[in-house]
Amino acid sequence: MLRLLAGMLIHVLKRTKNARHCCPIGGELARLQMMSYWKNKRQIVIAMALLVVTAAPAFCQFDLSGEWNPRQHHDVVNRGIGPTLGDYTGLPINDAARMRGDSWSASLMTLPERQCIPYSADYAWLGPAALRIWKDVDPETQQLTAYRMHTYWQSAERTIWMDNRPHPSDFSPHSWQGFSTGKWEGDMLTVTTTHLKTAWVQRNGIFRSDRATLTEHMVRHGDYLTVMIIVNDPAYLTEPFVRSADFVYDPRQTIAPYPCDPVTEIVRPKGSVPHYLPGTNPFLNEPMQYFGVPLPAARGGAETMYPDYQLTMKNAKTEAPAPRPGATASVNALPETRSSAANLQVLPVQGNLYLVAGAGANVALQVGNDGVLMVDDGLAPYADQIFAEITRLSRKPLRYIVNTSADADHTGGNAALAKRGYSLVGGNMVVNVGENAKSSAAILAHENVSARMGSADAGNGTPVPFGALPTDSYFPSQKDIYVNGEAVQLIHPPAAHTDGDTVVFFRRSDVVVAGDIFSADRYPEIDLARGGSVQGILDGLNFLLDLTVPVVRQEGGTLVIPGHGRICDEADVVEYRDMVTIVRDRVLDMARKGMTMEQVKASRPTLDYDPLYAPNQAAADRFVEAVYRSLDHGVNRGVQSAAK
Repeated sequence: MLRLLAGMLIHVLKRTKNARHCCPIGGELARLQMMSYWKNKRQIVIAMALLVVTAAPAFCQFDLSGEWNPRQHHDVVNRGIGPTLGDYTGLPINDAARMRGDSWSASLMTLPERQCIPYSADYAWLGPAALRIWKDVDPETQQLTAYRMHTYWQSAERTIWMDNRPHPSDFSPHSWQGFSTGKWEGDMLTVTTTHLKTAWVQRNGIFRSDRATLTEHMVRHGDYLTVMIIVNDPAYLTEPFVRSADFVYDPRQTIAPYPCDPVTEIVRPKGSVPHYLPGTNPFLNEPMQYFGVPLPAARGGAETMYPDYQLTMKNAKTEAPAPRPGATASVNALPETRSSAANLQVLPVQGNLYLVAGAGANVALQVGNDGVLMVDDGLAPYADQIFAEITRLSRKPLRYIVNTSADADHTGGNAALAKRGYSLVGGNMVVNVGENAKSSAAILAHENVSARMGSADAGNGTPVPFGALPTDSYFPSQKDIYVNGEAVQLIHPPAAHTDGDTVVFFRRSDVVVAGDIFSADRYPEIDLARGGSVQGILDGLNFLLDLTVPVVRQEGGTLVIPGHGRICDEADVVEYRDMVTIVRDRVLDMARKGMTMEQVKASRPTLDYDPLYAPNQAAADRFVEAVYRSLDHGVNRGVQSAAK
């Protein structure tokens, strides 16, 4: 046994000697301590325990700070002009990602709302990536709080928190750089990143989704920095996607600013989204034409990541991909049942606004000296919990409830919550109605919501109770009120989700509550029976883009609370608007070719977006059917496809 321990000790001593260049004090101290015990074999075990505590490799942490310049090797294509269109070799993508890539047009990047988008945290390593890293150190404890990073392309700024803070709520906003936390594992820094926006996997139309998580391993070897990048995406990738990047220390480096001011490069009709209809992209044959890459390899997939895949390609054809009427990718990235948790989440948005999530539809609360203004109030069973959250945020009464539609998940708490509020009324109102007019919050909505909630067409087949009906409705395109120190605009987008939708714009807080014309986690519900249409949804989304203004690099600024899902900004609305436009164009093209609704649904025109917005195939089919019927009813007959 002693011989075995002695052998292990000699092995560890060799490692300690080699580690002296990393941490010379710790390495030399360990060797001296071991020599003082060497003559007494009975103390070998004690010495080994001490060595484990003091050995350099377990605690050595390299400083990553400094100026770093990229070194191009296998990633030269991504660092340069980008890969060939249609070349997805080596990417573990599914059919949804492949269809999105086939539809992508580089002209999309000429849209003003897409011109200033930086590379995200996972792709920034591969761009024009002159890099600066520096430390944030707590002045009292001298503990490392965070690493800060600045990358040349679009002046992207990133923070890697090193103080063990938790990642934010799933309802928190996403950003291009995401939310990153790091920990040392020996001399390797491991970074975990969540809350990323949808962004490149490869710059020829292959994306990873905003559901993705990123793991990075950073190791410094003297003047060289190596980063391993691992992307996991349940929407578009079937396996983790791994790549690496290398940098060399360059203290003489100067990083110039990278301002970006979007401009109109090409004049297009409002809301146009460049893309290719299925089977019309003329560039997908370039990998086969120019490089002789067999078609199955060029189409990507996890199997193309591995070297032995070459053996299966000897007899493969080099032909362009044929148009596909559909595909077989499963639609299971989202849970079958939406959130039904009893515990609500309350998140500050900005200004006076808070989001209450988990009550069915999103609930927005504006809090101030005048009281509380609520936009939507969730499903009826959550009324008590929502009121409890209101009392935690404010001692002032609930003054106003705004309904963005007549849907039960937006109006279910009307009766229970309104009677707990208080209105500022007097004069003839009290004379005619009585003191009871004061003892409830005012409920505001578009007049079509009032009409539908008071009839059998209330969303659940029966009229709602009198106490749940709006007390004040508006019929023009807009109603303005001033509450809690800011102007609040109630704006009616016609014929969108329904014919009674309201968008609420809090001008000072710079927050828009969108209702169901925009949901971050599902396709829009186009209620044809109640006056909805796909073109109305698109008009409403483009109107949201008119209201929203990002701070810089197409993020932040005006925040958007969707009908369902996380807090968003303009870039998220752009993604959603593009999706609805592309699906509309595809269905319109098929309808003009004489395809029936069942044939259109069978062709899977939403395949590339189903992992993001459909919990099951029925939800995808319901959206396609609503788009088709909306077009079939005469709406959009004159719309020209923006596909090109």
